[in-house]
Amino acid sequence: MVILSMKMNSFKFMAGVFCLSVFLLFARPVALLAAAPPPEVPVKGMVKMVDLGAKKCIPCKMMAPILEKLEKVYAGRAAIIFLDVWEDPKPAHHFSIRGIPTQIFFDKKGKEVFRHLGFLSEEEIVRRLKEMGVK
Repeated sequence: MVILSMKMNSFKFMAGVFCLSVFLLFARPVALLAAAPPPEVPVKGMVKMVDLGAKKCIPCKMMAPILEKLEKVYAGRAAIIFLDVWEDPKPAHHFSIRGIPTQIFFDKKGKEVFRHLGFLSEEEIVRRLKEMGVK
């Protein structure tokens, strides 16, 4: 009786793993197709820094106050944009990122000029923006 119970529990476990695998295999692409297209980033006419991360990722959390501050400091002169790729993975695919946080800098014409993976300090962001002509 104990052996039969153990076999039944093992079968239930394996069936659960199989169902979960099938769900993940098919649900994720459907969710990506149903998601809204990525925002029009970069928008021409303004220097931009796009930070692709997640609100729950530790380095991303460390960068959040920096991005909020720089968004206010550079309002009207440069766009500082945060995209949460855990909430909406479409931008991660669109920008071909391999890890988070990833910062991508675009010039006024919308051309990518610099990409960085990992935490990026306020000083480094400011230095990059100044190199791109933002005063």
